[in-house]
Amino acid sequence: MIDSHGFKQRREDFLTRLEGKAAIIPAASMVTHHADCEYPFRQDSDFWYLTGFDEPDAVALFLPFRPEGERYVLFVLPKKETEEIWNGFRWGVQGVVDQFGVDIAHSIYELPNLLSEYLQGSEGIVFRIGKHPKVESIVLKIWNEQLDKYQRNGNAALDLIAPCKFLHSMRLLKGDDEIDRIRQACQISAEAHELARDAVCPGMNERQIQGLIEQYFLEKGARGTAYNSIVAGGDNACVLHYTANNDLLHDGDLLLIDAGCSLVDYYNGDITRTFPINGKFTGEQKALYEIVLAAQEAGISSVKSGLSAEVVHLTSLKVLVEGLVQLGLLKGTVDSLIEQDSYRHLYMHRTGHWLGLDVHDVGAYRLGEYPMELQPGMILTVEPGIYVSDRLPVPEGQPEISDRWKGIGIRIEDDVLVCAKGPEVMSSFAMKSVNEMES
Repeated sequence: MIDSHGFKQRREDFLTRLEGKAAIIPAASMVTHHADCEYPFRQDSDFWYLTGFDEPDAVALFLPFRPEGERYVLFVLPKKETEEIWNGFRWGVQGVVDQFGVDIAHSIYELPNLLSEYLQGSEGIVFRIGKHPKVESIVLKIWNEQLDKYQRNGNAALDLIAPCKFLHSMRLLKGDDEIDRIRQACQISAEAHELARDAVCPGMNERQIQGLIEQYFLEKGARGTAYNSIVAGGDNACVLHYTANNDLLHDGDLLLIDAGCSLVDYYNGDITRTFPINGKFTGEQKALYEIVLAAQEAGISSVKSGLSAEVVHLTSLKVLVEGLVQLGLLKGTVDSLIEQDSYRHLYMHRTGHWLGLDVHDVGAYRLGEYPMELQPGMILTVEPGIYVSDRLPVPEGQPEISDRWKGIGIRIEDDVLVCAKGPEVMSSFAMKSVNEMES
C-alpha cells in the first residue's frame, strides 16, 4: 500500500494549489442495501487520495491560510465501545492524530459548531455540492451566515468552488507508487482471466466463471471486484453492461469476460477478453476478432506523450471501420462512415477511459476546444469492440446484416500506461492473439 509519506506529499501539493481557499472533503457514508443491512463500505476516492483514512462519515479540512500545524483538520467518528462491538474498530480522535498525520482532530459531532471558526479568513470554499447532503447543509448554512455579515465586516469566503479543479488534475497524473499498485491490480486481474479461460467449456454457467474469477481476486488479497463482472456468452456479449451472468455457455459461441479487481487501497484493474467457448473460432468469429484485435493494437501504439485519448479512439475506430467495410458489414468510405456515425449500430462506445482509484477515473478529456494531451503517468484503457445484433436498427444506406454474423459480441481491453518511451500494457499477462485464444 502507499505509505503515509505519499499521502502527506499529496496533501502538501493540494494545499499549495488551494492558495487562500479552504477545502472541505467529506468521506463516504454507509449505504443501506435493504432493511438494516448495508452495502460493503467503499471510501470516497477524493477523500482517500488525500487522507488514506478508511472510515465512514469523516470530514477533512485543508486550510492553507492557517499557521503550520493547523492546516489539516479531520473530524471523525469518536471511539465508542458499544458501537465497535457491532461494527468493528475505530481509530477515534486521538488515533488519527497518532497514525494518519493529522494536525488537529475532532469528533464529527462537533463539525456544526467548529466549522465556522475554521473557515474564518478563507478567500473561498472548495466543496462539492450535491454529493454529501448531511455535510452540505452545514457548509451552506455557515457560508450563508458569512455572506450575510460581509457588508458589515468585509470578511467572507465569497466563492464556492468544486474540488475537481484542484484535485482531479492531480489524480490524473499517477505517481510511481500509484503506478505500482495499478500494475499489481492489473496482474491479479490478468491472472484471473487466464484461469477462467483455462476452465471454460460448453455446458458451464456464466456464474461459475464469475465465481472462479472473483474467488481468485480474494485469494490474492484484493478487496474484491472493481465493478460488476461481465461474463457474457454468445448474444449476451452484445449487451455492453450485461451482468446477469446466469446463462449456459453453448458450444460454438464466444465468451466475453470484462472483469478486474480492486485492491485494498482501491486501485483497480479493468480487462476484457473474448474467446471461443469450445476453443475454436468459426470463420465469422475469427474475422471479426481479428478486426477488433488490429484496432486495439493500433490504438495502443498511439498511446504516446503529446497525443491524446481522442487520437487513440480515432486510430482504433478507423481500423475497425475499414475492416467492417472489407467484410461487407458497412458500405462507404471510412471517413464518411465515421463522420456520419454510420458504424454505431456495430460499435457504440468510445475506445477507452482513464483508470485509477475509480475504474472510470477522474480527469478531463478536453480543455475547451482542445483534447487533453497525454503525459507520462496517465493510465487509460484501450477497448474497441464489435457487437452484431438486432438491438439497434441498421442506418439507412447500410447493408442488412446476415444471420450468420448475429449474436457475435467481441471486446478486447487492456490497461495502458503513458510513458516517455512509449506505451506500457500493464495487463499484458492476459493473452489475446488468435492462436492463444484457441490454445
